[in-house]
Amino acid sequence: MKPTSPVFTGINTTVFETMSRLAMAHGAVNLGQGFPDVDGPLDIREAAAKALIDGPNQYPPMLGVPELRQAVADANRRFYGLEVDPQSEVLVTSGATEALADCIFALVSPGDEVVLIEPLYDCYLPLVKQAGGIPVRVRVTPPHWDLDKTALRAAFSSKTKAVLINNPMNPTAKVFSEAELQLIADLCLEHDAYAICDEVYEHLVFDNRQHKPLMAFDGMRERTVRIGSAGKTFSLTGWKVGYVTGPAQLMDPIAKAHQWVTFTTPPALQKAVAFGLQKDDSYYSGLASELSGKRDRMAKGLAALGFSVLPCAATYFLTCGIDGLNLGDNDVEACERLVREAGVAAVPVSAFYGDNAPTGFIRFCFCKQDEIIDEALSRLSAFLTAANSESA
Repeated sequence: MKPTSPVFTGINTTVFETMSRLAMAHGAVNLGQGFPDVDGPLDIREAAAKALIDGPNQYPPMLGVPELRQAVADANRRFYGLEVDPQSEVLVTSGATEALADCIFALVSPGDEVVLIEPLYDCYLPLVKQAGGIPVRVRVTPPHWDLDKTALRAAFSSKTKAVLINNPMNPTAKVFSEAELQLIADLCLEHDAYAICDEVYEHLVFDNRQHKPLMAFDGMRERTVRIGSAGKTFSLTGWKVGYVTGPAQLMDPIAKAHQWVTFTTPPALQKAVAFGLQKDDSYYSGLASELSGKRDRMAKGLAALGFSVLPCAATYFLTCGIDGLNLGDNDVEACERLVREAGVAAVPVSAFYGDNAPTGFIRFCFCKQDEIIDEALSRLSAFLTAANSESA
């Protein structure tokens, strides 16, 4: 038989799904996949239920219901001072992953180079390859995740079509500094490149930091598309509602890609997200405060157990070094042992890299109920205590 697509044939199942399956099989506390274990605000869910009953439940406009496109535009002005036309510069998608696919397929042609900053969220690489793009990787590494400015400059060339940046960054929990973002902006302008900005964690930023979109930098308004996620902003990851904001000349082909991928997103969910985006500042500050409290709870417990806890400025995730814990020869072995023997699922950070990945770090997800965090810490403590006793 003729071969299937080499991009997807034989590709590994996402590490999140793999660890979640292992967690289910072993009755483990799942701190691997990044989703909250409680649903988002009741009033937003009630708005979705009302819209579902009231209807209509037929195809909504391809670009998204007018209420949500207007709400996204209003949020851009409210939080970042960006003026956005809801009619021509906003697109609603079935999740941020679809938004990424639409942007990459619309902007990248075969042979174009795309700068990617490792560690990568796992869909980036196959999407770029499927578009015929050539990935050019720049690496940040633990424990400091510093962006190598020389390496970044070297990654850009006359062949660079776009840079894909995840800020705040999964899995590193890094918030790019203004200087780092300015360098990326300067390089985009110098090489006439687009910026595809995955900003789904834009409201999950801690310790009084403020997210600044690359689109807000001088010269970047007309060459940047930014992607947001209602799933992350409202702890409703199963809804799969995302949105893209960008200049009209880029949004036109992106919308055409969307037309042939999903075409639309459930209208009741769109209307509820529009309602949610209008929530007052206390919701957004409360979300960040609640998550930072969970971060601190888990970080304190993991540090007491001997994990080297790296700084976490945003997102759902803590990265920890495992040196000295005798969990295995590398992070994959450590995660497999923890899920099978300790009953706690984590994710190996090496899964987010290509070759020669750092192998001494694992990632825990802390957007869980306090009692779940405490149960995971208790299981880890019991396991490590028993393991140390056996090796003594």
